This record gives sequence, structure tokens and C-alpha cells, in this order.
Amino acid sequence: MAHRFKVREIAQQSGLSEATVDRVLNDRPGVREATRAEVMQAIADLEKQRAQLRLNGRRYLLDVVMQTPQRFSDAFRTAVEAELPAFAPAMLRARFHLWESGSTEQMVEILARIKGSHGVVLKAQDEPAVAEAVDRLVANGVPVVTYTTDIPASSRCAYVGIDNHGAGVTAAYLMDQWLGAAAADVLITLSRNVFRGEAEREVGFRTALRKSGRGIVEVSGSDGIDATNERLVHDALEQHPDVEAVYSVGGGNTATVAAFDAVGRVCRVFLAHDLDADNRRLLREGRISAVLHNDLRADARLAMRLILQQHGALPSEPARPVPIQVITPYNLPS
Repeated sequence: MAHRFKVREIAQQSGLSEATVDRVLNDRPGVREATRAEVMQAIADLEKQRAQLRLNGRRYLLDVVMQTPQRFSDAFRTAVEAELPAFAPAMLRARFHLWESGSTEQMVEILARIKGSHGVVLKAQDEPAVAEAVDRLVANGVPVVTYTTDIPASSRCAYVGIDNHGAGVTAAYLMDQWLGAAAADVLITLSRNVFRGEAEREVGFRTALRKSGRGIVEVSGSDGIDATNERLVHDALEQHPDVEAVYSVGGGNTATVAAFDAVGRVCRVFLAHDLDADNRRLLREGRISAVLHNDLRADARLAMRLILQQHGALPSEPARPVPIQVITPYNLPS
């Protein structure tokens, strides 16, 4: 069994004899499972202690780069700032580069301007030019973690976020269950097609809902900004009188609700993503049915941990998809 500690260290940590530890490490017979578990726990504890020593007094500067509606970037910034002290005794600071809409060229330019960084948490378009900008950062020793939407063709070290395809399938299941026998078409709203995560949610939703025979009307290009989204949704509702439900992939939900009100139509089921301030209010008011949510603080903590792992400051752990939570007005977190 591969390990980085002397038998004596493990024995001291576990309170077992060196002979017993040696038997476990060399997988010899006659060792109880409980004893083996004690040795494994001792090694894990020693790994944590070594990581704490490596972190002691170290300073890290992280950059958070996101093109996303302000309501989401505000929520994620709050989550990051709340988690920074959790990495003591290391000192982590974060710089934020946040904007609502822009071109691929703008994203590439901002990534090129990042200097002196120990890592980047990135929500960006899945475009070749962006992947090349990520590759340049990584080549210069700056690890990149993609967040909520992936750029798999790049050299990013990990993706943090939900299984977007699975989220779309989950939304389709809830939609079909709640609509029941109602012959309603569904509006799906995206902020922009260049975000891979949104495209994966849409594909999952369409695939799972196909057997229901319901019509799906797509609205895209709003960047999640309310004024633009309200106009696009209003036009779609006027053109498609059978739309009575919404799956909001890209946000702008206050605007979508306003568009339904403007045409005097009831929305039977409204499913959204992310528990931002707007969605909390809409849930309480009964204007949306449920929110597919993930814990932003847990996301921020994992993203920063993955960056520190790239610098050898923390032991390596695999990144796994973040669990999806279905939030209704009755289980709304405080």
C-alpha cells in the first residue's frame, strides 16, 4: 500500500503498535477490518496535518471571472467572500471581474490581462478563442476551474457545478408531472446559446419531454437581462398562444413573469435555476413553482480547494458533480 508516512508516525497517530500498522500496510492476514479502518483514518489525519503545515502563512490571490446576470454574480461573490477565511492558516484573497453581457473577444481580453494570479474560477463561453485563452493561463502556471458551464476542450483542471444534462432531465420530469393532462406547450428561456451548461440543460429537457408530445418554444439571446428578456418572452407568448409553462435555464424570471401578466395568461408551471434574490421573492409570492438549486458556498469552497490542490497545498480529491436541490416555497433555506 502506497503511503508517504513512516510506520512509526502512523502508529503514533493511530495508537496502534508498529507491528500492527505494518501488517495493515502490507495487507497481511489476521487483521480486523476495524483495525484496518483505524490505520486508514490515521493516514488521512496525517495528510490533513501536513496540508495545514503547507498552508501556514501562504498567501494566494484568486481571480473570479464571470459573464452572468448581476443577481447571480452578486450571490456567488458573497459565497466566495464567506468561504475565504475557511482556508486559514493560508490567506486567500479574491479579485472579481464580473459583467452581464459582452463578446467572446471581451472575455479573451480580460483573461489575457490577469497577472500575478494563483488561479481562476471562470464562467465563460465555450468558444475556441476562450479555450485558447484558458490554455495560455494554464501554460503560465495559473490553474483554471470552470464554474456552472464547462469548456472541456481547454486545459482547465476541473469543472465545478451541477450535472447540467441531469438538471434538464429533472426539470422535464417535474414539468410533465405537474402539467398532468393539461395540453400546454412549454417555453424554455436561455441567456445565450454559447454557454455549454445552458445547452446541456436544454438538451436534457427536450430529450426527456419528447415522449409527452408537448410543444417547446425557445427564447434566447437575452443574457439573462430583464428588459431584453421581457421583450423576447412577450413576443413569443403573442406568437404561441398554447404556451402555459416555463423552464427558465438562463434567468430573467421577473421579466418572464411580467410578460405573462402583460398578455393576461396564466403560467401553470414555472421551473427556474439558482436561488438568487429574485427567485426567492418569486417563490414566496407563488409566481414560480420550484427552483433547481445548488449550494453556492459549497461550490465556491470546492473551486478554491481545487486550485490549491494544483499548487500542492492540499491533498488531491476528485471533483464530483454538485447535487441538485429542488426548492419550493415550503423548503426555502433561510
